[in-house]
Amino acid sequence: MSRKSRRKTANLFKRIAKIVAPPPLLTVSEWADRYRKLSREASAEPGQWRTDRAPYQREIMDSINLPWVETIIIMSSAQVGKSEILFNAIGYFIDYDPAPIMMVQPTIDMAEAVSKDRIAPMIRDTPTLKEKIGDAKSRDSGNTLLHKAFPGGHLTLAGANSPAGLASRPIRILLADEVDRFPLSAGAEGDPLNLAAKRTTTFHNRKKVYVSTPTVKGVSRIEAEYEDSTMEQYCYECPHCGHFQPLAWAQIRFEDVTMECRACKERYSEFEWKRQPAKWIARKEHPNKRGFHLNELYSPWKRWEQVIADFEEAKMKGPEALKVWVNTSLGETWEEQGETADEDSLIKRREHYNCELPDGVLVLTAGVDVQDDRLEVEVVGWGKGKESWGIEYKIFYGDPGQNAVWNQLDDYLSRQWSYADGSGLQLSCTCVDSGGHFTTEVYKFTKPREQRRIFAIKGKGGDGVPFIGKATRNNRQKAALFSIGVDSGKDTVLTRLKEEFEGNPGYCHFPIEQEKGYDEDYFKGLTSEKRIIRYYKGRPKFEWIKKSRVRNEPLDLRNYATAALEIFNPNLEMLAEQRKNASVYVQKEVRKPVQGTKKRRVISKGVQ
Repeated sequence: MSRKSRRKTANLFKRIAKIVAPPPLLTVSEWADRYRKLSREASAEPGQWRTDRAPYQREIMDSINLPWVETIIIMSSAQVGKSEILFNAIGYFIDYDPAPIMMVQPTIDMAEAVSKDRIAPMIRDTPTLKEKIGDAKSRDSGNTLLHKAFPGGHLTLAGANSPAGLASRPIRILLADEVDRFPLSAGAEGDPLNLAAKRTTTFHNRKKVYVSTPTVKGVSRIEAEYEDSTMEQYCYECPHCGHFQPLAWAQIRFEDVTMECRACKERYSEFEWKRQPAKWIARKEHPNKRGFHLNELYSPWKRWEQVIADFEEAKMKGPEALKVWVNTSLGETWEEQGETADEDSLIKRREHYNCELPDGVLVLTAGVDVQDDRLEVEVVGWGKGKESWGIEYKIFYGDPGQNAVWNQLDDYLSRQWSYADGSGLQLSCTCVDSGGHFTTEVYKFTKPREQRRIFAIKGKGGDGVPFIGKATRNNRQKAALFSIGVDSGKDTVLTRLKEEFEGNPGYCHFPIEQEKGYDEDYFKGLTSEKRIIRYYKGRPKFEWIKKSRVRNEPLDLRNYATAALEIFNPNLEMLAEQRKNASVYVQKEVRKPVQGTKKRRVISKGVQ
């Protein structure tokens, strides 16, 4: 054989060896560093993935490769790249270790959005993935919005609200995103996370990765999973004493934007801490589950100055905003301080207004409750930071099946309330409950008055139901009907009633004048329900329960008036500035139809 032939033969064998050789041993992070491309529309830093950009991610991703680890828990804030860890895992198992994969989002709609906005661009821009997953436009690709086939496996995207999607097929890799936003039950099938996890039982080498920003202590799924794990924290070495410790909010010093070492008390800047050696340190042992916690202080995309500024802003806005900040910035659960407001302290809070509208009121809303022999209404004034003033609680006795009592209500809702200087406001929005025995009468009342923002509502109970749903007209009168998550609304009312410092966002004022209707019976009704945690098949769930026989209309009405504010959605900060500059808009009287007559043109003037 000639030298040239030998050289050709040798090159041929080299090519064959390269083709048949097993792929190099790679971990998830190594695969991402070598192959993953970040898409322009899905990342602020498009191009090649670099784990070193956020080095705390490496150990989390590579724990997926450890034979002894079955479950990985990531309880974290926003801005730390937790979702990218899931996408890297998807890419790794498609390209390097093919398997049936399921990614579960809280809803089907979210699953579709993730598929279109995140996964499709990743496949398109990462060549090794594009080779293995066909074009969705091709009839033979096996690629749809929620199901993508590839050699050796498939990727299914499902919503936690769909039992059919969760129970459809066996899977080896389960990736569950934002598990604290999962519904308590997938239809009648039970807990969706457990339902999905059962799909993995036939695989000895199964992997489950649960990721979420936490919510409320005692109810949070991700916190419960994290506490049943190794509970690891990413710890940096102190530049002075060498003590390893996590980046902790309690150690942050606002005045110079530093973190104080919990051991030697020396302070160092964000840059000084983050250039130190770091490692994950477990607080517990666990045979097959690793848990990781991260907050925004670790993020390379969020400076400590901005985290502090976000905290100051949330604190200024009140407990609701602070709760969101604790969840999304600290990656911690929010611990409720109590389950009911204190009746006696609210009674003692009453004050003299000296006029119908205290100076801080910028917008008026009302809630109306329909009983068999009366209509009850509360008018509430709202100010900057959603500070509120009870204006009047009134009862109109009469048969709601007849027009007379509705005409009384209409006259009342059309009136103007006055400031001390003689200017005044009318109602900007009113919610009328339609859930009782007089649904048709409510629709007939609200339909011709919708230009005045008088709307029918129907309450829907249950933990996690959004406070304000979309308006529908699926009724004979074609009246606008808003679905109201009454439990979510009561959560908001409770939080505000518990605010103790006047002037703070959410603080609630009440008048002491007897004719305004805020007597002891009112406060018994306002505090007539308490929130408790009950367990269903081992899963905690918040519920509101009524205390004995106390009437709860005052709580319902405050809830409805709060819903009216959310529907109207004014810019209270802008209105406060306008009033400060003496430019408050004084509303003009409205023309109103009489109950029982045909439609008439309605002229509406409200705060803009």
